[in-house]
Amino acid sequence: MRKLLEVKEFDSITCNTDFINDGHYKFLDEVSFSYLEELILNIRTEEEADALDFFTLTSKRSVGKVIRAKNYVGIVQLKNGTQIQILPKVDSSDSADTKRIFLRMLKSMKDFPSKIFSDTHVNIDKMSIYEVFINLYIQEVRNLVKKGIKSKYYSLENNSRFYKGKLVLNEHIKRNFVHKEQFYVSYDEYGLNRPENRLIKATLIKLLKLSSNYENIREIGKLLPNFETIETSKNYDKDFSKVINDRTTKDYDILICWSKVFLRNKSFTTFSGNTSARALLFPMEKVFEAYVGRNLKRALVGTDWNISLQDKGYYLFERQFALRPDILIEKENRRIILDTKWKRLRNEPRYNYGISQTDMYQMYAYAKKYNTNEIWLLYPINDEMINAESIEFTSDDSVVVKVFFVDVSNINESINELIGFWD
Repeated sequence: MRKLLEVKEFDSITCNTDFINDGHYKFLDEVSFSYLEELILNIRTEEEADALDFFTLTSKRSVGKVIRAKNYVGIVQLKNGTQIQILPKVDSSDSADTKRIFLRMLKSMKDFPSKIFSDTHVNIDKMSIYEVFINLYIQEVRNLVKKGIKSKYYSLENNSRFYKGKLVLNEHIKRNFVHKEQFYVSYDEYGLNRPENRLIKATLIKLLKLSSNYENIREIGKLLPNFETIETSKNYDKDFSKVINDRTTKDYDILICWSKVFLRNKSFTTFSGNTSARALLFPMEKVFEAYVGRNLKRALVGTDWNISLQDKGYYLFERQFALRPDILIEKENRRIILDTKWKRLRNEPRYNYGISQTDMYQMYAYAKKYNTNEIWLLYPINDEMINAESIEFTSDDSVVVKVFFVDVSNINESINELIGFWD
């Protein structure tokens, strides 16, 4: 069984043995800590992001080096097999409940590859998030096998004593200068050995080695015989490049997304580690935004309200500095703007509850450009703010910004309560 360290957003990790039982720190053995430090220092991103977006690495007097998780949630697996599971900071003392809430939130993300996944069918108590993702992949493969693994025409190149298809001249000259009786040819063949199936088989074999969960290992063992006549992908990039997205490959879309994650050690974020470490990390700002937006959209179906997520209708200056509120709701001549912020406010009116000045500037710009004084800031609820008085800010030119707290564990009730304020 691999070692699993469970932390929450913004928890601090140390390898100092004096703090093993200290409530302010999570302890990680020195070897694993050094591997995590190495991973952080070698983080690669595909967009404008850097290591500080994922973790902070500092040094504290009498403690030593400290690694602090930020608001990217998911799983990190280190070189030695140690897993660090980072959960969102929601008010649930139960780890399994927190994982369930997080997974429900993830399913709302547009790019998250999941259609048939249900947390009620997974033993979340005994699985890390990574094992849950493996189980999700298994469910998708099982669904494909049930529908039938698809055959198609695929290209092959090889040396043959029989001439068929077309001669690949350069390779033929290179390989058969001496063997005049052979032909290096390219031809099409019909069968199961298509790139998609090769990649799925390669993924299953890799996950069989990676998984430490008995249920997942057993299920992969049951699935692999269905791919017995299919070759295992040897060149992932080449096979991924041959995958075609059309109506005939619809059943493969989700599986190919997951195969890219598992075979290339990439996440759905801009994060990627090196070949000996892997991570699946998700920015909670985006997860929260998608969760609220898609549940609100579902709740408004059949009403007179029109809803737009990430509206792009206005700019601060002429075609420059686009204004993109998370959610815009319109009905007749009425507009409501909602912006989600994944941040824990505190019940301190003197310090504006922890609401940033930058966020208020942003809300004011929305109000002016969209010509509305109905502006809402949505934050996740926490224990400190449950009994807080309603929060509202009014500018001297009548711009009103109201604060609403979303209960992510009871999203439907929370959304219905929010909609009730607009009647």
